[in-house]
Amino acid sequence: MDLRAIGMGLAFAFMWSSAFTSARMIVADAPPMAALCLRFLLSGLIGVGIARALGQSWRLSPAQWRATLIFGLCQNAIYLGFNFVAMQWVEASLAAIIASTMPLLVALFGWLLFGEKVRPLGIAGLIAGFAGAAIIMGARLSGGVSLPGIALCIAGAAALAIATLSVRGATSGGNLLMIVGLQMFVGAALLGLASLFLETWTVNWTPRLAAAFAYTTLVPGLLATWVWFRLVGRIGAVRAATFHFLNPFFGVAVAAALLHEALGMTDILGVAIIALGILAVQLSKQSAAPTVQRANGA
Repeated sequence: MDLRAIGMGLAFAFMWSSAFTSARMIVADAPPMAALCLRFLLSGLIGVGIARALGQSWRLSPAQWRATLIFGLCQNAIYLGFNFVAMQWVEASLAAIIASTMPLLVALFGWLLFGEKVRPLGIAGLIAGFAGAAIIMGARLSGGVSLPGIALCIAGAAALAIATLSVRGATSGGNLLMIVGLQMFVGAALLGLASLFLETWTVNWTPRLAAAFAYTTLVPGLLATWVWFRLVGRIGAVRAATFHFLNPFFGVAVAAALLHEALGMTDILGVAIIALGILAVQLSKQSAAPTVQRANGA
């Protein structure tokens, strides 16, 4: 792995992790589903526009349309929709920690539901990762954290993990940026309908809201996705996915720096254990066939 690949991996992990802090800023001043719908609409227009400028076509294969629809539903509408709603009550650091367990859930579901072989190092990583999450959850629950918020974050991560397993390899064949843009339109449509019936559109217009919205739309939404696919093309999906072990660290660090969220020793211990678990799971896959993993931030 060369220095450029390392830099790209670090950049992707940071951008993905920072999305939870910017999302927390957004939902403090705007209805979460409506804000996310607008974000997806703008990101989709930009993504499809760039894809067309690059000569990509929206004439996708059946497998690519399937991936677009499944990820639009599970990644954008369910995973990110649930996380945005949950962050009205759950701190950004906790949401980032729960979301960072997604690679662990992919390995666990692949083992239990699809009969995929998991090596001893991977099993140890699963045990360690979920143990670290349990340590953090135990400490946060004793402090009175929102149970519905945690449930939404967990459900979102599980939906994304299942979707990842369901469409692995379906985005091969080109038109990747077009697929990313089109799946954002799917998320925008579903969340827009949900917002119409479930939310009151009251917005507190502030400079922080505008900055957080612009950042979330352009950086985690589009730039991180582009960096991810460039990284996968350079070193392969399995090796690229190893950078996921940095997500818990970056997620809590950004939330602590920008939102001044409290970070106790129990959180630090749990985050370290989760990161080691994710690293062990990914390293156990190094000699296995590559898998396509989720790229977008919250």
